Amino acid sequence: MTRPYSMDLRERAIARVLAGESVRAVATALSISAATVVRWSQRYRALGSAAPGKVGGHKPRLLSGELRDWLLERTKTDFTLRGLVAELAERGVKVDYVQVWRFAHAEGLSFKKKRSSRRTVATKGRSTARAMEEISGAA
Repeated sequence: MTRPYSMDLRERAIARVLAGESVRAVATALSISAATVVRWSQRYRALGSAAPGKVGGHKPRLLSGELRDWLLERTKTDFTLRGLVAELAERGVKVDYVQVWRFAHAEGLSFKKKRSSRRTVATKGRSTARAMEEISGAA
């Protein structure tokens, strides 16, 4: 990630523009683009400073507080991420699949299909398999 230009360079550019030099002349003299000088000038007029804005940052999580509690309770039964997105939309919460995935990953949630459940389903041309309990005699 690149770093912002130094404040010294910004201040020199703004001082020259305020002194009446053209944007292109300032840009050429300081070896920067004219668009950069224009943006700094606009920033100076709007905020009183050409200081750079915050770079990067942290986006707060949408799925926290009461929503987190609801989701944790909801995920105690079978769920899919797309299903959770749809349920949250019904509750008026606009979230993306990725946000729900990140939530589930951060909370260590996963739903693994049980292999035994597939064995009891009838398939084409075959009879239904017996449950493991019936075969082994375990009750």
